[in-house]
Parts: sequence; structure tokens; C-alpha cells
Amino acid sequence: MSKRTLTCFAVDDEPMALKLLESYIEKTPFLELKKSFSNAIEALEHFNENPVDLLFLDIQMPDLSGMELSKIIKDKAKVIFTTAFDQYALEGFRVDAVDYLLKPFDYAEFLNAAQKAHNRITPSKPTSQSKESKNESLFVKSGYKQLKIELDNILYIEGLKDYVKIWIKDNPSAILTLMTLKSLEEQLPEGQFMRVNRSFIVALPHIEEVERNLITINHTQITVSEQHKAKFQEYIEQNSL
Repeated sequence: MSKRTLTCFAVDDEPMALKLLESYIEKTPFLELKKSFSNAIEALEHFNENPVDLLFLDIQMPDLSGMELSKIIKDKAKVIFTTAFDQYALEGFRVDAVDYLLKPFDYAEFLNAAQKAHNRITPSKPTSQSKESKNESLFVKSGYKQLKIELDNILYIEGLKDYVKIWIKDNPSAILTLMTLKSLEEQLPEGQFMRVNRSFIVALPHIEEVERNLITINHTQITVSEQHKAKFQEYIEQNSL
């Protein structure tokens, strides 16, 4: 089944950077470029009349910055920031941007960010067909690297404000990535992972022991909060002899 096409704008005041964005969008089958803009004010005016699914936004622009534009449109569209300055990364994720591309970025990095946007805008339905074709891995940005993580190797995920720690089987240290626990949760297959409290998502196949409201995974105990207790208890009952 083909992916739903996402409509998008490209916004950058640097002509070469804008042309690169346009070329990347045009070669991506599930993206449709509706219009390009060299300033955020024109983009906002056009967006109000002709909204799109996704905006690729440079941050540093005259009159109105990409960050300011993203705060104005809020939840009306998803945003991927593009910038040459890494000091904006934390603020970018605070406004719930899908991703943050540091210039110069290549097509592989662009495609990974676009795929994240597609996953968040059009989440797969939990049908038997989608389960058979679901992704078995995902890429996360850690520092300047894109790390491929096999979903079956994830033990649990810990949220720390604007960061998450992904704990992997047979790995003594966690992978740290700049994103919210909520945004990562949206990309994980339901039935394999479950949020059990405000700060933790657990990989259900790796649960070793459950005692009252405590889950044990790889010698680590994680508490099931009252908010998530009923859903977790339902899972336990469905998988009990």
C-alpha cells in the first residue's frame, strides 16, 4: 500500500539552501512541495489561506524567524527545522518539532526526518496487515550520528525532560537522544511497547517479573503508575495461563 502524500512548504532565506530543500522534497515520493518561500512572513500569509501538513523551516530569517513562525502555527502543521546553528536544537524540540536538521545535511538525514513526520502525521492502524509490515528498526539522532536501533533489542526507554535514554540489550550504557518521550512513543509499535508511568516506556517481551506495581527488566525495577495500571493489568491478564 502506498503512503499518503504529505503537502509541504520549504522556507529559507538562502537561495542555495532553498534549492537544495526543493530538490530533496521532489525526490521523496511521499512529499508534495506546494510552494517555496524566502521569508517566514510570506509563508505564514500563504499558510493561513492554504494550509499544508509539513513545513521545512530555516530558523534564522529576517523579520520573523522560523522558531517564531512555528509558535504561531502551533498544532496546525508539523515542523522540521533546518539551520546552521546547533544552539537552537533544544528550543526546537521544546516547540515539538519533528526533527532538527543541522546544515549541511545530506539526503539520508533529510529522508529520515521526513519519515518521522510521516509517522507522526499518519500513524499506522493496528491491523494484522500493519503488524506484518511494521518497521523492525528505527534511526535516532545521537550527537551528530544517526544510530540504527533494532526494536527487538530495546529493553526500556527513560524520559528526561527534552531527552530520552534508550536502554539496549547487552549494552551497559544508554543511547541519549534529543527528543520527547511522547514523540518517540508515537513511533513505536503498539503491542510491543507500553508507557507505564510518566518517565518510562517498557518493551513488553523483555519483562522478566511483575510484583504488585513493579516491573523488572534486566535487573531494573520500574513502577507502574496508577494512570497506566489498568492498561498494563489488562496486558498481563491476556498473557497469563
